[in-house]
Amino acid sequence: MKPPKLIGPVSMPAGVWVLGFVSLLMDISSEMVHSLLPLFLVGTLGVSVLAVGIIEGLAESIALISKVFSGALSDYLGKRKGLAVLGYAMGALTKPVFAMAGGVGAVVAARFIDRVGKGIRGAPRDALLADITPPSMRGAAFGLRQSLDTVGAFAGPLIATGLMLAWANDFRAVFWVAVIPGVLAVLLLMVGIKEPAHERPRGAVNPIQRATLARLDSRYWWVVGVGAVFTLARFSEAFLVLRAAQLDVPVAWVPLVMVAMNLVYAASAYPFGKLSDRVSHGKLLAAGLVVLIAADLVLASASGWAALGLGVALWGLHMGMTQGLLAAMVAETAPEDLRGTAFGFFNLLSGLALLVSSVIAGVLWDSMGSAVTFYAGAGFAALTLLGMALRPAPGA
Repeated sequence: MKPPKLIGPVSMPAGVWVLGFVSLLMDISSEMVHSLLPLFLVGTLGVSVLAVGIIEGLAESIALISKVFSGALSDYLGKRKGLAVLGYAMGALTKPVFAMAGGVGAVVAARFIDRVGKGIRGAPRDALLADITPPSMRGAAFGLRQSLDTVGAFAGPLIATGLMLAWANDFRAVFWVAVIPGVLAVLLLMVGIKEPAHERPRGAVNPIQRATLARLDSRYWWVVGVGAVFTLARFSEAFLVLRAAQLDVPVAWVPLVMVAMNLVYAASAYPFGKLSDRVSHGKLLAAGLVVLIAADLVLASASGWAALGLGVALWGLHMGMTQGLLAAMVAETAPEDLRGTAFGFFNLLSGLALLVSSVIAGVLWDSMGSAVTFYAGAGFAALTLLGMALRPAPGA
């Protein structure tokens, strides 16, 4: 296999930049729609808030399940790019449906197809990134991709907000504009990535059968376990928005909470990803947990703008410190021919943990108040730190 082409001041493989900009474009496209979709469903189509919650919960659950099977299929076929293209294409093709939808049925179908597409592309894309990146710079590569992805996550809502102001709240016009970056993402992936040659293993078997999964050793499952418990401490960012509303932040300015969080996340993901290639992964992950604990404590006790801003910034910083790092740890601990399966299981269990943690956070918020919710998050993070100290990574 030819060595990857290197470009740029940090000698990053060109394919890493391509995958990063593909993620950026698709996130712009998706967030332009998703940031407005609840308002569109409730205000334009007359759907209840409860129905919106059910739709979103089912859609995300379908995406989680899809991740395992797409990752395993990419290992079985020995090909990853085709599945990634399919997943991104499904996401891009749903955008015109949102724009033309005359009823809730079309929106629900498009939302489900979009989430299935996200599930299909996630694990093969991450495995492909690991395949094209030298081991010595995988942390930087995952950090760069995550950073560009996060730029798209906050650019999409900003663009949507600007267009809604310019076009007198014309949801459908904004949804049509969202088609453009989605299509560009698919085209860039198709022409910009040359997948490394993989020979399909002779007598290839189902990667998720017991005998094959046994090759994922204790180091991998330690990462999966820590990632899942970590996620229990890191509930949905929607609670940051709710906390801002509690502190009498004007409604028009509340979305800027997510913009600020994602700005810090995007700015820190690559530097910390690069740092992870040079320092102990366990120690950096522990440092990220400490920052999360600090964020929770500040947000629990916040009484004004300054404390809210500090808490939100710390939250974004912990994301930048840990999310690319965890992906690099999965790539490092999984056999090359099972990377897709490894990312699929990691994403599935982390996603399920996020759903559970968000439910717990919601129950605590309603029954005991917002401060208890954030204190509980700090407690989960402290327990994760304690668990890492009592049971360090195998071979560490």
